[in-house]
Amino acid sequence: MKRDKEKEPAAEDALCEEAPAKDELAEARELADQYLNVAKRIQADFDNYRKRSLRDIEEFKKHAVDGLAADLLTTLDDLDRALDSTDEDNEFVRGIKKVRQNLMKTLAGYGIEEIKTDGMFDPKFHEALCTVDAEDDGRVAEVLQKGYASGDRVLRYSKVKVTKAPERSECREAVDTAEEKYKE
Repeated sequence: MKRDKEKEPAAEDALCEEAPAKDELAEARELADQYLNVAKRIQADFDNYRKRSLRDIEEFKKHAVDGLAADLLTTLDDLDRALDSTDEDNEFVRGIKKVRQNLMKTLAGYGIEEIKTDGMFDPKFHEALCTVDAEDDGRVAEVLQKGYASGDRVLRYSKVKVTKAPERSECREAVDTAEEKYKE
């Protein structure tokens, strides 16, 4: 029996040694999980940074081209004035038309297009320089200078004349009604 009593402390020591080993293993796993979570967060932050950088570079490219395009618009206006000043159709005029067409194609390749001016006046895209009397109110009557936009950004507003319906006062309406009755 003495031997059994001697074995008991050894068994207790083994159990005590196993408990700290299990605690150390659990701590190591917990620490590894924490490191893994930190690594995942860092990876996600880096992916977001990379995407944001690419987006910023694309935005910068768009705005860099916008400045050059705005400067080229005066050249485009000069070509339009040259074409409007002649009714001839010779080789020189066809050459100017081709240069204008190529310039417009280049600008379109960068997303720059002419602002539409047919239809209703839109202050987001048009600048009203004056009004003209007409039956319809708020329509574009004439384009004085073409406007251009790059995507949703306006590079230059279209300068236009806008129609305005003549105001009819109550007195004028009464006179018109009386004249119509008198004619009958």
